[in-house]
Amino acid sequence: MDRQTAIFVDGVGAGAAPSGILSQLQGRIFALLYLSPEPLSLDDIAGELQQSKSNISMTIRGLVEWHLVRRVDVPGSRKDHYEAATDFWRVMQEIFERRFRWMVRQVVATVDETRRVADADGTSSKQEAAFVEGRLEEMRSFFATLDAGITAFAQGEPITADWFRTVTKAPPRREPGRR
Repeated sequence: MDRQTAIFVDGVGAGAAPSGILSQLQGRIFALLYLSPEPLSLDDIAGELQQSKSNISMTIRGLVEWHLVRRVDVPGSRKDHYEAATDFWRVMQEIFERRFRWMVRQVVATVDETRRVADADGTSSKQEAAFVEGRLEEMRSFFATLDAGITAFAQGEPITADWFRTVTKAPPRREPGRR
């Protein structure tokens, strides 16, 4: 591997490690493929990164799942070859849809379930109930706005600070204990 490729591979790997999305090795594999003008086989990738072929094979599956890397056929070869995705907007849309949307919707569902239980329980004082309801509403509103932002981003809509200000908030909740 030449010096410029090594710098890029190591730098992208280091940047990927704390992302929570990709491992350092996944970042390194992506970077190597990204700078390669031709698809590379698992053997080629393993050799360049000084890793076992089985480790590369296991690791590359996650990159394929995230649509960061795709398997391609190379005429005359029976080996699996891979190339990096280059449409970063599409890749980020996929990541937002598959990774962040689930987390955002999990928080919204948790807030809704907490409200349901609090309404049914009715053991808190009015002051405690109002405090908890206020906190839950703030969190739900924020995460509902993030969910709308993810939808807009995934559909290729422009997202600006003004856009976030105009997103409608969730309908007001009834007071705790009221049906």
